[in-house]
Amino acid sequence: MSESFRILGFAGSLRKGSYNRAALRTAVELAPEGIQIDTFDLDGFPGFNEDEEQRPPQVVTRFKQAIAGADALLIVTPEYNYSIPGVLKNAIDWASRPYGESAFEGKCAAIMGASIGNLGTSRAQYHLRQCAVFLNLQLLNRPEVMIGNAAERFDEAGRLTHDKTRRKIAELVEALVEFTHARSAGAEAKA
Repeated sequence: MSESFRILGFAGSLRKGSYNRAALRTAVELAPEGIQIDTFDLDGFPGFNEDEEQRPPQVVTRFKQAIAGADALLIVTPEYNYSIPGVLKNAIDWASRPYGESAFEGKCAAIMGASIGNLGTSRAQYHLRQCAVFLNLQLLNRPEVMIGNAAERFDEAGRLTHDKTRRKIAELVEALVEFTHARSAGAEAKA
């Protein structure tokens, strides 16, 4: 790959020992040459307040700039109560506002997530896909990476030790790059 491809990854968990943060670190580690995955920590976002959207906090401005500077996004979500966690929804709300100035408009993205349960964030990921429709976020459909039984797949240091899951994450990153290039080529052909 001659030019660098930049992905912005962020995890919807604030817990330092989170399996989702560990999955994001794995994606960074497995990114092939020419693909750089930068990460953004969602800690420190205040609750979204429409009264403040014209004067967003510095963390929101940095987040929107990071999204704008990325070729694609990698969103890693836990599942809380069959949905995405509040911290992730809050960051999405901030970055999509004010109306007409969404940082997500037309961006390509992939989703993955880890859970101690068997379903591995499937419900949260499908709910995030619903949110993406309004955001006009272009989501990669496959491969799906839903890491179930996470306590058995990560070691005490947070390293993903399950080889099949490591391969799936690497496939997801490569598919995101291909998907983004294909959408970009399609847009250029229409212009």
